[in-house]
Amino acid sequence: MSRTIKRGAPPKRPAPRKRQPVKKTPLFARLVEKLPISEATLKKAVTWTITGAAGIAAVAAATYIGVPGMVGAALAETAGQAGFRVEQIEITGLKRMDRMSVYAVALDQQSRAMPLVDLESVRQNLLRYGWIADAHVSRRLPDTLLVDIVERTPAAVWQDRGDLTLIDRDGVLLEPVRPDAIPDLPLVIGPGADRQMTGYQTLLAAAPALKPRIKAATWIGNRRWDLTFESGETLALPEDDAGRALIRFAELDGARPLLGRGWLRFDMRDPAKLVARKPGLNQNHALAEPAVQGGPEPAITDGAETQAITAGAVEG
Repeated sequence: MSRTIKRGAPPKRPAPRKRQPVKKTPLFARLVEKLPISEATLKKAVTWTITGAAGIAAVAAATYIGVPGMVGAALAETAGQAGFRVEQIEITGLKRMDRMSVYAVALDQQSRAMPLVDLESVRQNLLRYGWIADAHVSRRLPDTLLVDIVERTPAAVWQDRGDLTLIDRDGVLLEPVRPDAIPDLPLVIGPGADRQMTGYQTLLAAAPALKPRIKAATWIGNRRWDLTFESGETLALPEDDAGRALIRFAELDGARPLLGRGWLRFDMRDPAKLVARKPGLNQNHALAEPAVQGGPEPAITDGAETQAITAGAVEG
């Protein structure tokens, strides 16, 4: 006898979970989260930027259409009150120039509202200082002025009537020098010597071997140079073709050393000869130019008498 087995209803499966939609974070929000500042600070900066830009645009528009300057200035002051006001000054390129002087020039404004800062006026006032060859002034919103300085390079010390002044290669006056703090630079002496620096640099370039041996240069009669060497001798150069004369002196000194041999003064104002003098002697000696290789020795001429000399005789 068969039995019928009754099975109950199959168990109900749990209803599938509804997928919660993934909330996507906007790219801008993700970038903001990575910034090292708070969201509140960022919002404030954005507000400043928009307000300041609007203020600057309003001033520009007012100027363009001819609105009175007072109205434009009022708009600019509004931008300043919104945070666009000079609070910091960043200076680059400064080495020798006094930093406080640069600050004073940059802050010498009728108003510190950023739109009202006259950048070109600041630049021109900075260029009045000898040390500053060039300057670039710009704004960095919301509150910083950027000042980039290009300084001049000292090239010599100018001595005139006892006063010492540092100058560059173009003769621009940089700053006074104390007698006990003279830098290791060439000394140029005499009225107007500072204005001859370009020609003096050209002169030294003609005989580079002699340049490190020159201690000072004196501008004589506003027309020619006397050079003083480290070994104590003075070389009088002609008014015309001074470079050629200096080259010739370098050649003579190379062929038969003249410097450091007891001579007091050399005179090349006469292009036909080199005249030399020793201490304690009233007369001058005309040094003949060296002959070609293998020829006779150079000679000293004293009056009508001429005698051949050797290097040893020159030393004495």
